[in-house]
Amino acid sequence: MKVEIWSDYVCPFCYIGKRKFELALAKFAHKEQIEIVFRSFELDPGADPNSNISTYSMLASKYGMSVEKAKETTVNVAEQAAAVGLAFHFDGTVSTNTFDAHRVVHFATQMGKEKEVSERLFKAYFTDGVNVGNRERLAEIAAEAGLDAAAVAAMLETNQFADNVREEEEEGSKLGIRGVPFYVVDRKYAVSGAQSPEVFLDTLNKAWEEKHPNFIQVNEGDADVTCTDGYCVPDSPKS
Repeated sequence: MKVEIWSDYVCPFCYIGKRKFELALAKFAHKEQIEIVFRSFELDPGADPNSNISTYSMLASKYGMSVEKAKETTVNVAEQAAAVGLAFHFDGTVSTNTFDAHRVVHFATQMGKEKEVSERLFKAYFTDGVNVGNRERLAEIAAEAGLDAAAVAAMLETNQFADNVREEEEEGSKLGIRGVPFYVVDRKYAVSGAQSPEVFLDTLNKAWEEKHPNFIQVNEGDADVTCTDGYCVPDSPKS
C-alpha cells in the first residue's frame, strides 16, 4: 500500500503531521507493507534561498503586524510540536526557498536515503535554525543523513531533478492539493493537515480493508476527521 506525502520543509505543520503519521504507522498492523513516498510542494516558490529575513519579520510584513505579535503567533505552533516530541525554535528560522531541498530528497531517493534526509531537513530548519535553501548547508545536511556531501554539492550545481520537482508539484495541483501537509493513500483516500494519529490510523485501516476485503479489522471507534487548523497554505493557489 502506498502513501504519498506532499509537504514542504519550511511548513511547521508538515513536520508535526509527519510525526503524528509516524505514531499512527507504529500502531498499524501492516506497517511493513507500507511504501512511503515524499512529494514536492513549495509554499513560496519566489523566496530568496539565501535570505536573512527572520520568520518573525516575514510574518509581520505579510500580515501587517508587529514583530512581537508575530512571535506570539508561533507560540501555539511550538506547543503543538512539543506535544509530539519536537523542539521548534522559531528564533533561528528564516524565510527561504525550498526548491533545492526537494531536489536533494529526489537525489537521496536514488540512494535509499529519502526518509533520513527528509527528517534531517525538517530538524535542521525548525530545531537547529539552518537555512535549508542554502546549497552549502544542504550538502552538509545530506551528509549528516548518510549521503556524500561532495556528490550532493555537485548535483546542486546542475539542473538534475528540477523536472521531478516540477512534475510532482503539477501532479499535486491536478489532484487539487492547495496546501500541505497532504497525504494520499493508494490514490483513494486523502488526509489534509496535521491530523491526529487516530485519524491517520483510521484512514490506513480503511484503505487496507478495501485493498484486502477478506481481512477483518476491529475498529475501536470512529475518528473525527474535521480539520480547520494544522494546515499550511501558500499565498497564491497553485494552478
